[in-house]
Amino acid sequence: MKLLTVRCPGIQNGKFLPDHTGRGKDLSPELILEGLSPKAETLAVVLEDMSHPIKGFAHWVIWNLPASDRIPGGIPAGKCVPGGGAQGVAYGLHRYAGPRPPKGKTHAYRFTVYALDCALDLGSGARKKAFLRAAEGHVLQQGSISGEFE
Repeated sequence: MKLLTVRCPGIQNGKFLPDHTGRGKDLSPELILEGLSPKAETLAVVLEDMSHPIKGFAHWVIWNLPASDRIPGGIPAGKCVPGGGAQGVAYGLHRYAGPRPPKGKTHAYRFTVYALDCALDLGSGARKKAFLRAAEGHVLQQGSISGEFE
């Protein structure tokens, strides 16, 4: 599997910038991909809280984004994404829900980007587990980037 590198201007020095957190503007950050396979048809992203008591607690699940070397920031809430894509349920919502750990606690968060060979036939009520099941056998590449927030 060819390496997929993920960069995020919204994470600097391993820390989330405030605009991309639940205590800031709560806007999804731009994700820049390097080494994307030309065979990729769609992209998907999962944001997980790696420090949450529920292992891998999802803050964002989005799939069927058109394959591109850039996932734009500020994706609006809703089941359907303008320009293509769907947002499932994470954190009880159909939208990006940025880092917001309990006051005084630092949590680690991870974006994982998946390059897929097809569009997935998933309903908007799907959660991370259903997305991962549907993506099995279709993942050409994956890459991740992590950051912390207090």
